[in-house]
Amino acid sequence: MNQVISFVDEQEVVRLTQELVRIDSVYRPEQPGANEERVAHFVADYLRGMGLHVYVEEVVPGRPNVIAFYDSGRPGKTLLFEAHTDVVTEGDRDAWSYDPFGGTISGGRIYGRGSCDTKGNLAAAICAVKAIQRSKQAFTGKILLCIPCDEEGMMIGIKDFIRRGWANNVDAAIICEPEENQLCITQKGAMRAILRTFGKMAHGAMPLTGINPNTRMARAIVALEELERKEMARLGQHPMLGLPSITPTILQAPVKGDAQINVVPDQCMTTLDIRTVPGQDHAELHREMSAILEALGREDDKFKATLEIIEERPWTLTDMEHEVVQAVASSYREITKKEPVYNGVPGATDGTFLHKVGIPILTTGAGDRHIPHHADEYVDIDQLVESTQLFALSALTFLTQPVRA
Repeated sequence: MNQVISFVDEQEVVRLTQELVRIDSVYRPEQPGANEERVAHFVADYLRGMGLHVYVEEVVPGRPNVIAFYDSGRPGKTLLFEAHTDVVTEGDRDAWSYDPFGGTISGGRIYGRGSCDTKGNLAAAICAVKAIQRSKQAFTGKILLCIPCDEEGMMIGIKDFIRRGWANNVDAAIICEPEENQLCITQKGAMRAILRTFGKMAHGAMPLTGINPNTRMARAIVALEELERKEMARLGQHPMLGLPSITPTILQAPVKGDAQINVVPDQCMTTLDIRTVPGQDHAELHREMSAILEALGREDDKFKATLEIIEERPWTLTDMEHEVVQAVASSYREITKKEPVYNGVPGATDGTFLHKVGIPILTTGAGDRHIPHHADEYVDIDQLVESTQLFALSALTFLTQPVRA
């Protein structure tokens, strides 16, 4: 079984990564056709060429998921590999030393938007399946490739994948993200919220004739900062994920209309990016934030605020003794002759929602975890090849293990 490693074709992994990077799949809603559609159809055709059973399902117009099976023909477990097709904006092209959609090779690295997050790992997962095909190694069960849209947004792709029932019979999932081939068994949860404070417009020279929502927003932010400190003290530093956080990001007043220096606005809005760790209950955290606003209202009868949770992604944790973790760990030892490094994902991935429906997940893949979303994003070719080997051997190891009673 270990000989599957020798069937990984380095040039094939590199070439496929370059081809994927060269297809711009930034979602730009203001531009017709600027989405994941072209790269999704490219991937679907590539997988059909491998003889896989392929399905292309449009989540919303122009934004399809690609689902593919490699079926052993023998009953057994199903292992899912997940890697998304969308990438974040390249930003200012003048900040790049290389064409962000060129897939340039330099100094043993492939440069370009998505090379690290996560088109290189998508190529690695596909080429891992090709290596298993070439090896003709017998196994049981199925390998399922989930290649969704919109991981960088509201994750509508993986939600649609789950809603259509594709995840129903999956036994475990490997989430292919840039983690330096570390074995990430946990990841932070996320809550996205909109906090609004309401006031009354007035002349800046006569502010008491109105109600200033900005000063009231300031009180709310300070109170939430105190809640953040309390949660940090209660939970301490998680060994793999660090500290929880409650971070105001966008701050806007007025919310509608033009801002003017001599006008007290009628409304102020801030968005909250809340990151949670094991030991935090999202419902309880929501209740505590709401209680803070209620307390501020009791202190000031002109204080009026609303808190809207617009997205929730629970933290995840997979037992180190789970068979998918053990399969990847033993494969890593075989390939590298080193002990694996266990870690956590500081952000959320599509795996969040797979975990939510009961699928054990492990996140790993090639790429410096600090490089995604930077200018001159890159992936090291040696690490990318190692990831391909790791995916291939892990799949065989997991699928040839007996099903636990």
